[in-house]
Amino acid sequence: MEEPRPSFDEYFMRICHVVKTRSTCLRRKVGAILVKDRRILATGYNGAPKGLPHCAVTGCLRQKLNVPPGERHELCRGLHAEQNALLQAAVFGVSTRGATLYCTTFPCTICAKMLINAEIKEVVYDSDYEDPLSKELLRQAGIRVRRVHVDEPVWGGVSEAEARAGRRSLPSTG
Repeated sequence: MEEPRPSFDEYFMRICHVVKTRSTCLRRKVGAILVKDRRILATGYNGAPKGLPHCAVTGCLRQKLNVPPGERHELCRGLHAEQNALLQAAVFGVSTRGATLYCTTFPCTICAKMLINAEIKEVVYDSDYEDPLSKELLRQAGIRVRRVHVDEPVWGGVSEAEARAGRRSLPSTG
């Protein structure tokens, strides 16, 4: 029997989870994609700016100072996944007007403001991120917000949920 095809929401969210595997952040790996008319416009993951040493090399100042999530973003040397997706679209001259952002984590306030000005029409996220101001800004801007949860894919065709439940083992890495 054939497995059912995923909905477009599931499809794009699973892609976000694959994109986040490129993240170099030591604290939270996030992936994002911009979609319009069911086509991917740009992708982004969080990490240090292009060409600069990754946090695995330099260390994480926020981690060293025990800065809680959502505070003191200026101390982070990395860009957020949403920011990188918007910047990738800009570098390649792709309009984001009317696009949907799919993201593994709800956007922070800084990203919400950028999404508003980039004329994103909808945000679809998987995991919540406690940032009441971000939620309020998106609401005021009339941006539709939805949560779509998917089990995270793991390389080798085994989902994280399946591995935790002991139904299948994760593939060895070496």
